[in-house]
Amino acid sequence: MVVKCNSFGLFGIDGYRVEVEVSISNGQSVFDMVGLPDTAVKESKDRVRNAFKNTGFQFPITRITVNLAPADYKKEGPIYDFPIYVALLKATGNLHADLSGCAFLGELSLSGELRAINGVLPMTIKAKECGIKKLFVPADNAAEGAVVEGVDVYPVENVYDLVQYFKGIKELKPALPLPENQLENAEIPDFAQVKGQYEVKRALEIAAAGGHNVLLIGPPGSGKSMLAKRMPGILPNMTFDETIETTKVHSIAGTLPKGSPLIRTRPFRAPHHTVSPVALSGGGASVKPGEISLANNGVLFLDELPEFGRKTMEVLRQPLEDGVVTVSRASGKYTYPCSFMLIAAMNPCPCGYFNHPTRKCSCSPNAIRRYLNRVSGPLIDRFDIHIEVPPVDYEELSGKACEESSKSIKQRVDKARKIQTERYKNSKTTCNARISDKDFQRYCVITDEASKLLKSAFDTMGLSARAYNRILKVARTIADLDESEKIELNHVAEAVQYRSLDRKYWNTDVT
Repeated sequence: MVVKCNSFGLFGIDGYRVEVEVSISNGQSVFDMVGLPDTAVKESKDRVRNAFKNTGFQFPITRITVNLAPADYKKEGPIYDFPIYVALLKATGNLHADLSGCAFLGELSLSGELRAINGVLPMTIKAKECGIKKLFVPADNAAEGAVVEGVDVYPVENVYDLVQYFKGIKELKPALPLPENQLENAEIPDFAQVKGQYEVKRALEIAAAGGHNVLLIGPPGSGKSMLAKRMPGILPNMTFDETIETTKVHSIAGTLPKGSPLIRTRPFRAPHHTVSPVALSGGGASVKPGEISLANNGVLFLDELPEFGRKTMEVLRQPLEDGVVTVSRASGKYTYPCSFMLIAAMNPCPCGYFNHPTRKCSCSPNAIRRYLNRVSGPLIDRFDIHIEVPPVDYEELSGKACEESSKSIKQRVDKARKIQTERYKNSKTTCNARISDKDFQRYCVITDEASKLLKSAFDTMGLSARAYNRILKVARTIADLDESEKIELNHVAEAVQYRSLDRKYWNTDVT
């Protein structure tokens, strides 16, 4: 006798359908698992056997074969405990129900309780696409799956409750999406807490308005990290599609905050400089999203940039251009989204006081040069805005003046993003930083005076073609903040200033 039960698996950011087939036949008592199961899946037989006995059912003393189809996809994790248990119940005659429109996900404890698993949201989305009407998941995952309309997601505490439900003895109600007032929002620090640094705040406002990458250079204690941590507070609110995409990544990685079935605040990821290339880009023995994907639709902050390994930094180059990262393994290619804003901070030298107005640098010219050259030119070129963060003087720190709040800055950013949304409504472009090459000339219309200034800067500073494009994109954002249809002279002048620090530090002799 063969019994079939629906379940799902994960491949990259998407779910795929898995059909759990259980066959019971005469012969020696053996429990075989086939269909490319990993170690965690193979261990399911021990969890299922004990859960079977501890919930009052007699485990069959016969030959049992479990097939997880399709057999060419590797099955990972303990999520198949629950569907195997349900299929065995039906195969042994302990459950009489039509399971064709149902699917099951969950890890079993030895006593039959269901434990939370990763990746419920993408698997629920796939269940909807496959026409599944009822999805039974661990109670802790129910709110996450309930955000998908068109599928009834049932929270299950214990497998015995499921048996009682199918027998009509106990009622199980589908989970409902949490109301807005019960969804937790991450607390974001406010720009009003930052004293002074008006030029840097202006640069970060432009970056937020256009989605531009930023490099902050300054001495220790000047507020680089403090400023970067406040960036999510001035970024536009996430759209529903961005929320779902970001939540899918965190669901797969198992980093969803408790009590937050949806991530509604733009992520802020700040990995330590000892992070490996795999941890940053994604991968590993069991392929998972990396930090750049966990920062999708948010901010990736790299503090002390030169301290990161060279290979780790170079991992960023292609994802910054493409907005996706592909991890190739023998089992297949896994693609994860990674459309993030990169903010990096660094000292100008090992001691941190090169070019400081009051403190003397203790580093030799060679030490400064070696330190700066840890960051490659191609990576520096991918930062749209380079801004120096000077030390804050005593008068500004001790002053009583009220600083502008993140809410006030965000209003201007939202207005500029609204202009961009209207401009790019018929294209895949989402913000100025993502303007495609084919649309570049169409959207970056520049006046003759501004064009002359840009030509002079290009010749004088020896800019690359990438730098030229990025200056124009930043100028386009500055024009949007001014609600100007064309890029004017003052917009280009300000944008050019944000590309001068690489010439000051990297392209000059250190003396």
